[in-house]
Amino acid sequence: MSDLTSLIIKELTTERELTDAFPIMKQLRPQHDLQAYLELVIEAQEKENYQMKALYDQGDIVAVIGFMPMTTLYYGRFIWVCDFVTASTKRSKGYGDKLLTYVHELAKEHGYACVALSSGLQRADAHRFYEEKMGYDRASYVFKKELQE
Repeated sequence: MSDLTSLIIKELTTERELTDAFPIMKQLRPQHDLQAYLELVIEAQEKENYQMKALYDQGDIVAVIGFMPMTTLYYGRFIWVCDFVTASTKRSKGYGDKLLTYVHELAKEHGYACVALSSGLQRADAHRFYEEKMGYDRASYVFKKELQE
């Protein structure tokens, strides 16, 4: 990682900015092509208050996070991290820590009780990062049922 003065966190709001982040997000969400990704992000921004932020190092995007505020009986008012990925060639350099800590601070500033996320069962390295480095507790399993027409 470069010195901290070269790191910038910026909200991605324009189609150009979202497109620039796509190659990194594609590493986490390979099922989407650019058009589907843009449609989903823009819809989530408009309907769900979804925000996508990128961490730039010397002008290059090195990590991306997408999150939204939610309210449930289980968590109360909280931030749900929907998407979070560091470029595969930039992992273990502190970028993920910096970007997720930014979201923690943003949540605190806005009075949210916690930050929560789910992570695929196969992502053992990510689980170690969340639990050991970032202090997350393994709170539940997430279940999903595909609905066929």
